[in-house]
Amino acid sequence: MIVDIQFEDSRWQDLDLQRLADQACAQTLAHLGLGDDWEVSLLACDDARIADLNAEFREKPTPTNVLSWPSEERGSDEDGGNPDLPEGPDPELGDIAIAYDTCARESEAVGKPMRDHVTHLLVHGVLHLLGYDHIRDKDAALMEGLEVEILGKLGLSNPYYEG
Repeated sequence: MIVDIQFEDSRWQDLDLQRLADQACAQTLAHLGLGDDWEVSLLACDDARIADLNAEFREKPTPTNVLSWPSEERGSDEDGGNPDLPEGPDPELGDIAIAYDTCARESEAVGKPMRDHVTHLLVHGVLHLLGYDHIRDKDAALMEGLEVEILGKLGLSNPYYEG
């Protein structure tokens, strides 16, 4: 598994983003039975940059925590159906952008360590690259369930549990 990070915001390096990304991506792929011969490009940016990307690609000119661009469409037509996971030989899964400012605000708001929140968002982003989504109800339930399982294997608590 190769996570190639472009650091546009140096605060990410203080968080040891490379290690977090490598662990989150590798565990996500392993959980889904995929090998480790895959690549993800990660843009570690700030709110201003992600707001520009969000405006350009989603017509929402506001910051968000994470965006993803899969190398190909893999989603299921059936609500709650599993996507068509890649088989290769193209190792590029796609691109992810993550915004430091939004992640810091969110982690503080929910009282979780930034590393834990970022790990969750990286798992979330990789699942998007693999065709998982949360627009429809059953798709959201499937994706959130996978996130909880993967994060549990990384020793992190359920991010959706409010208790």
